[in-house]
Amino acid sequence: MKGIIMVLLLLSAAFAAVGQIRFNPALKRELDSIHAVDQKWRSMLFDPRTNRQPDSLAAALGVRKEELGSYISRRMLQTDSSNQVRVRAILKQYGYPGKSLVGTPTNEAAWYVLQHSQDIKTYLPLIKTAANRGELPFYLYGQMLDRQLMREGKAQIYGTQAMGYSITNPATGKREGQPPFIWPIKDAAKVNELRKKAGFPTTVEQVAASLGIPYRVVTLEEVARMPKN
Repeated sequence: MKGIIMVLLLLSAAFAAVGQIRFNPALKRELDSIHAVDQKWRSMLFDPRTNRQPDSLAAALGVRKEELGSYISRRMLQTDSSNQVRVRAILKQYGYPGKSLVGTPTNEAAWYVLQHSQDIKTYLPLIKTAANRGELPFYLYGQMLDRQLMREGKAQIYGTQAMGYSITNPATGKREGQPPFIWPIKDAAKVNELRKKAGFPTTVEQVAASLGIPYRVVTLEEVARMPKN
């Protein structure tokens, strides 16, 4: 009798597991909406196709031109906060919503929300598992790993992260941005080989160029000596 009960329990668990990865159109629609909102405010800040006409953008949003940057930044942070609450709940219910559950490219939506959060360290193992199973492109795990390593003051692996410090000008008392740089890479000589293996379509030099940064190898020792106040 115990053997029959055990078999039934195992079958029940197997059917439940199958149900968890069945395509979920409602969840796909929700994540598509979350992703659209996640990108909306960022495109206003960073995409030249959107922000090249600040007068029109300010008028469309109903704010003064001089308040545009702070308004968009504030709305972006508010959206990030609400998105993160919902994505945490989704992760708790479904695990990572990968391509089996929501298809592509919707399987990247939760990743974007986490990448813009302070929760990377908590969810990085989950992202790694999803990437290893093919539920998420592996290079996205690499990009998230790089960001967490940079946050911990460690060298990154794939060269995806850049940094730029700002310091106070003693003459004016104002904060002034310093030239950005690609964050130190653990094995800079082999980084493009590692990028290719992880599925990145570009080289680290191309990443730097896309950000308007002259690429050079920077060490953690150099970063430690950079002014940051």
